[in-house]
Amino acid sequence: MGRPYFQRRPQPAPTNRPKANLQIRALQLRIIGTEGEQLGVMSTSDALKLAQEQGLDLIEISPNVNPPIAKILDYGKYMYQQEKSGKNKKASQAGQIEIKNVRVGLKTGEHDMQVKAALADKFLQKNHKVKLEIALRGREKKFRDLAKVKLITFMSYLLEPNIVEEQPKATPNGFAAIVKRNKKK
Repeated sequence: MGRPYFQRRPQPAPTNRPKANLQIRALQLRIIGTEGEQLGVMSTSDALKLAQEQGLDLIEISPNVNPPIAKILDYGKYMYQQEKSGKNKKASQAGQIEIKNVRVGLKTGEHDMQVKAALADKFLQKNHKVKLEIALRGREKKFRDLAKVKLITFMSYLLEPNIVEEQPKATPNGFAAIVKRNKKK
């Protein structure tokens, strides 16, 4: 005598993927057809039968509404389109401006500040905003007025034409200013 037939239990969907077919637990669903037409509210079992007749999958698109919304489509194609649209979003975010930090200390020498200024110029050429910081440690905090002057001197070493977006202002451990590239050049 062979093993008795047991129906496989549906596996829970991973959290980053939509539920499909037997993973859907809602009793009633609002169904959208293959061409985007509204098929109305129906039971999950009826919707599954309808999807199987067409040789497609039932995919829960919006689980947080009442009743949840499900579409009848091919699961593989749907996931491909979702992945593709995610990549497009990442590509559009890649063009955003980044803020780069360049930090010097109160005891930093003139030549070292010029080297750091050249680094800041490279960032400005790539259209990044640059946060120029002067860090004060320990007893250096007594010389805040010297630190502000040193930051202004450091800003004068920048060769790339720039606009001071944020004037030098006090931070808990020194001073900071934000500059960006002047695009009128």
